[in-house]
Amino acid sequence: MRILARILLNGLGLLVVTRLVPGISWPIDFRSATGLLTLLTAGAVIGLLNLLVRPLLVLFSIPFLVITLGLFYLVINGLLLALAAYLLDSLTIDGILPALAGGLVLSLFNLLVRWLRRD
Repeated sequence: MRILARILLNGLGLLVVTRLVPGISWPIDFRSATGLLTLLTAGAVIGLLNLLVRPLLVLFSIPFLVITLGLFYLVINGLLLALAAYLLDSLTIDGILPALAGGLVLSLFNLLVRWLRRD
């Protein structure tokens, strides 16, 4: 059940990103069952990228993370969001700046969710 909740929250985070960041669009229609399926698919893709690709990116970018005092995480988040857009047909990102801004918004959304969920 926790995995399904994480997938749903990742999809909702992506929906928040598309509503707040200009240059990122994701036409999703919630009036049909395919809208919810698309949301769950996008959440699963982002979750898998965070599980499989993110640790490798962090490992190979340790020097940049140290030099920038951790600000390179924004670039990693933007790259992961751009990779998600590449894997998802309906998600489009119009450049690297919207991807970086979207990665920042998605990180803040996840931070807020973790803060609200604290015990």
